[in-house]
Amino acid sequence: MLNYVPGWKTSGGVFDIAGKETRAAELETLTVSEDFWQDQEKAQAILKERASLVNTISQWKKYERGLEDASIFLEMAETGDLEAATELENQAAELEKVISQAELERMLGGEHDAGHAIVSLHPGAGGLEAQDWAEMLLRLYLRWAERKNYKTQMVEYLPGEGGGVKSATLTVEGPYAYGYLRAEAGIHRLVRISPFDANARRHTSFASVFVYPDLDDTVEVDIRPEDLRVDTYRSSGAGGQHVNKTDSAVRLTHLPTGIVVACQNERSQHRNRTMAMKILRARLYELELEKQKEKMEDLHKSKKDIAWGSQIRSYVLHPYRMVKDHRTGVEVGNTDAVLDGEIDTFIEAYLLQRIAA
Repeated sequence: MLNYVPGWKTSGGVFDIAGKETRAAELETLTVSEDFWQDQEKAQAILKERASLVNTISQWKKYERGLEDASIFLEMAETGDLEAATELENQAAELEKVISQAELERMLGGEHDAGHAIVSLHPGAGGLEAQDWAEMLLRLYLRWAERKNYKTQMVEYLPGEGGGVKSATLTVEGPYAYGYLRAEAGIHRLVRISPFDANARRHTSFASVFVYPDLDDTVEVDIRPEDLRVDTYRSSGAGGQHVNKTDSAVRLTHLPTGIVVACQNERSQHRNRTMAMKILRARLYELELEKQKEKMEDLHKSKKDIAWGSQIRSYVLHPYRMVKDHRTGVEVGNTDAVLDGEIDTFIEAYLLQRIAA
């Protein structure tokens, strides 16, 4: 059997390129072993980690070459070469962006920050208005992930009556997905002229965003069979004839905590149950961590009051247009861009604030 331990942490920090090269070489050795494909899940995990490392190493070497080129352009510019001076400015601007990104990732030092994420969205009170807002947020995160070249998979999608979404859960796979998306956990408030109000009145809607780490098999979470209630039902959404005609969707209820998770994306009931268990493990893990830190009220405050005074961010579309993060004070006037997934300004400000605290 493959002796594989997921290496989000073993390959060193974001600047430890030598460590990443060593780790990539170790994984390459595993891929040529005779029993590599005996465990499909482990094999896929190895290939994913190796691909991520190779990409990081390749990018870093590209940046090193850019730095070398910038040094040459600097020497030429000092002799009065105007074309070289212009190219130097371009190189410097690009390198500054790269270094800022690397510094940001260096701050993501939490145990699971470098890994994938599970995101769950729920509308607050308000019926169709809130359901539509939850769907807008869902699109926002899908667009953000697309910009990051992250892979997303819809795990559960419960459409609202008349429009919008009652609840949605998706996985986001990519380097530091959890570390970034942790900044989005909380209540999001929308103020706009309602498209559903014939009198064109202004409405305020709320939706909650929960973010959990996508745990690998090395993290132990004890879930006793007697503590679970398993319900199967027919998928309510799209998915083909097979999904709609069989009880392939799975809902798990953890009786001691009351946590409920569901998965209806896969055609197989077995695969839906596996994904639901994965999400349940993540939620129980986070719950236990917060108990240890005695901060349960912070993690689940949106369950208490998805309403006034508890929001982390406000999206105002009327009478003016502004998105403001209430934790950092950052404001952005281009609301269309934010709703299209451009939220890195808010995430970076939150991470910087957390490091400074």
